[in-house]
Amino acid sequence: MSFWEKTKGFLLSPTETFNKVKEEGWGGSIGYYAKWLIIWAILITIIFAVLVAWMRGMILSWADLYPDIDVTQVTAWFDLFAGAMVIGVGIMAVIGGLIGIFIGSLWMHIWVYLCGGRKGVGQTIKAMAYGNTPSLLLGWIPFIGIIFAIWTLVVQIIGIRQLHEISTGRAVLAYIIAVIIIPAIIIAIAFAAILSALLGMMPPT
Repeated sequence: MSFWEKTKGFLLSPTETFNKVKEEGWGGSIGYYAKWLIIWAILITIIFAVLVAWMRGMILSWADLYPDIDVTQVTAWFDLFAGAMVIGVGIMAVIGGLIGIFIGSLWMHIWVYLCGGRKGVGQTIKAMAYGNTPSLLLGWIPFIGIIFAIWTLVVQIIGIRQLHEISTGRAVLAYIIAVIIIPAIIIAIAFAAILSALLGMMPPT
């Protein structure tokens, strides 16, 4: 399948498309993911740059309100810092995305395996990488990106089900444990530890 055939397939007919890539090596999914990740990072960087430009305009508008402030010097420092930030956002988006897909897939595979998935970690990597298609394609759009984030969740569950040949219930259970239950327990433990430490610092009454 071509790059664009996969994109259309994972976005609109994920079940059939996952069946078509079942025998494919996981390296192809990472290459596909990396291409969309770079495009996504560029779009995110553009949005961030627009936001930075708006903030710069706000700083310049202060010139009339605060005549004692050297706006030229402020904007010069702002431009230097903002330029580095814009470049950094794009680079870190790509690096973080590539690292994240491997770590996320390995974490997910633990729970997929415990829920009956026995087709290997490569299939989980494919499910997670290809399943990111909706978010990478349209998730960068402000406000409505959440819709495609939810669709990504659905597509990844479908991928786990099809590639590991397990039931929908088992795929959903593995996903819920990995994404919701375990992180919630970790957060609850951390919150309880912080609360306990704060209470321990309070003077006795």
